[in-house]
Amino acid sequence: MVFSVRTFNNINQVGLKELGNKFQIDGDHANNPDAFIIRSENLHGFDFPENLKAIARAGAGTNNIPIEEATEKGIVVFNTPGANANAVKEAVIASILLSARDYIGATAWANTLSGDDVPKQVEAGKKQFAGTEISGKTLGVIGLGAIGARIANDARRLGMNVLGYDPYVSVETAWTISSHVKRVDDLKEIFTNADYITVHVPLTDKTRGLFNSDSFGQMKKGTTLINFARGELVVNADLFEAIEAGVIKKYITDFGTEEVLNKENIIVFPHVGGSTEEAELNCAIAAGQTIRRFMETGEIINSVNFPNMKQFLDAPYRITLINKNVPNIVASITTAVSELEINIDNIINRSKGNYAYTLLDLDESDETKIAKLVEKFKATDAITKVRVIKHK
Repeated sequence: MVFSVRTFNNINQVGLKELGNKFQIDGDHANNPDAFIIRSENLHGFDFPENLKAIARAGAGTNNIPIEEATEKGIVVFNTPGANANAVKEAVIASILLSARDYIGATAWANTLSGDDVPKQVEAGKKQFAGTEISGKTLGVIGLGAIGARIANDARRLGMNVLGYDPYVSVETAWTISSHVKRVDDLKEIFTNADYITVHVPLTDKTRGLFNSDSFGQMKKGTTLINFARGELVVNADLFEAIEAGVIKKYITDFGTEEVLNKENIIVFPHVGGSTEEAELNCAIAAGQTIRRFMETGEIINSVNFPNMKQFLDAPYRITLINKNVPNIVASITTAVSELEINIDNIINRSKGNYAYTLLDLDESDETKIAKLVEKFKATDAITKVRVIKHK
């Protein structure tokens, strides 16, 4: 069986090789493919093809994908957390250094000088860019995922005191964080103590406007805020007041809007934090591997709208089901199987929100029976998508 994939935004070709030879990329079936692989393409308002089963975002953020709509249509949405983590980490560390010493302002000033006495002018004017060292200063890291954990560890190595906040940090990530990073349970501890604050959380209803007049009011004067997560985490009107009051010394962001451009003490980068050659390759590789695994085995890894599901496939057939998370659905699935006198080799059902995903492995080689079972599932109102995977 050959699967069809449509790509958007110039996905790295080396990474796409991870799909293998069972995948047709941007070919004859690209208008109605099995999967999308995207980067920044805005899919809000997009008319999803009927055959579409999966969307892989080559990156961490999925704000450009209508998650709720995709879920209702039985489309599994994946991202690639951690694939660009090192790139963003390096960008944040660079931002801390740039803000401490004002290298950008110093460079701009130096390029205005002229004449035979430039060295003399440099010596006379360099004091305005003396800045401070970051060693011994306190960094607050909000969000200790793949990016935040790396920043916390490297900032410690640079001599900074590090406070970390993340009530949802995974066990795997927690093991990677230095014991010298102090975990705090209240954001107020970061707001009131940090000289530098960097934020690495997704944009949700809870995090939108996280940095507002209340949070700025808790910070000490001269704080540097670094935002490589999402622009909407900051209320710009409140930010401008905090800058005017001297509470925020520098605001550095990777999300440029007209409102924050050409403002004193604001540095805007053109969303290049995760855009290194290595990061783009890593994201493409991870997206390719994710789609291949899902299409060939039905297993889900790093989905944002369905639970992770792994199960070794050794039965003749596997049926994957996306169903509404309603009572007795598993019972109805097993009843349908037993009515056709098919033996279940293994079954896993896990839910996430209003929907659930089922891996159903069947010890049955009769294609006619499998086809009848599939039709039963498709006729069930609570089941939104059915897929059959034949084991080699």
